[in-house]
Amino acid sequence: MSRVQTVDATLREIADGIFAWEQPDGGWGLSNSGLVTHAGASLLVDTLFDKRSTERMLAEMRRKVAAARDVGCVINTHANGDHCWGNELVEGARIVASSACAAEMAELPPAKMAALMALSRGVAGLGALGRGMGRTFSKIGLSKAGSFFEAAWYLVEAFGSFDFRGTRLVLPNETFDGELSLDVKGRRVELFEVGPMHTKGDTIAWVPDARVVFTGDVVFNQTHPLVWAGPVGSWLRACERILALDPVVVVPGHGPITDARGVREMADYFARLTQEARRGYDAGVGAQEAARQIAPDFADGWAGVERLAVNVAALYREFSGSPGEADVFTAFGNMARLAASLRRGAQA
Repeated sequence: MSRVQTVDATLREIADGIFAWEQPDGGWGLSNSGLVTHAGASLLVDTLFDKRSTERMLAEMRRKVAAARDVGCVINTHANGDHCWGNELVEGARIVASSACAAEMAELPPAKMAALMALSRGVAGLGALGRGMGRTFSKIGLSKAGSFFEAAWYLVEAFGSFDFRGTRLVLPNETFDGELSLDVKGRRVELFEVGPMHTKGDTIAWVPDARVVFTGDVVFNQTHPLVWAGPVGSWLRACERILALDPVVVVPGHGPITDARGVREMADYFARLTQEARRGYDAGVGAQEAARQIAPDFADGWAGVERLAVNVAALYREFSGSPGEADVFTAFGNMARLAASLRRGAQA
């Protein structure tokens, strides 16, 4: 289930001249970033969710690593705000992302998130009344409004510790499709577009001389992933591609730094989930109920088990021959309902 966020974060040197900003909690918005340096130059892999957290990360990097004082290049691995909404703090740099990522980033600016969070706090303050209103909206056909009212408490719990007010969206100033090789004064960083799966334009960043890979949200370690875009088959192929690189260090998008084992665990998760979801689909069990039934077997100490509501629904769309993106309001409503159900079960 969703956990209270922490501010625990550490700058770790994971190879010669390569650093990771690790937020091991891995919960909502608590993403990892990377810094690749060589001969006084530096490249940043992802900014963070808001200005406050990005400022803290950059200050620590600049304090400990001289090359970080002038970041020449920034990579955004995908469009979710926790990997790019700090871009305004490195606006003078070359900012690179896949074309699909850049287009998706423009769909949800931080100002909209700030407004959504203000509204969520107001609805969450209504308590049971607000959730009841949500159920009523759903019954009369206003499903998105219903999902929002039921999810407001969950949105506050997930994102309430961040401040999106005044954050300005800065889009990449350079895009690519497929692959791109970057040079950090003689150190290569290879970008491979592997999406859509988590989002529309997922990218991994590979540093071959150190055998370090920054996966973005292709890999979640010790926390459940989220299939916003799909298909799941692309996720499995992306894991295979990462493993084929034979990395020594894997920096996941969320959760503790890992190695090839973490990638294999991600692939195993989706292979197992596909089997379980297919069993429910073939038996005529609804996606939400299937997620609830599967949840106990997928806890495994990983955080965010309620995300199964999104992942099972994505698989159901694929099974039906109608793959597509998750509707965000419906997805958060379903996660909130599953989280509440699991908590009631734990208290029983």
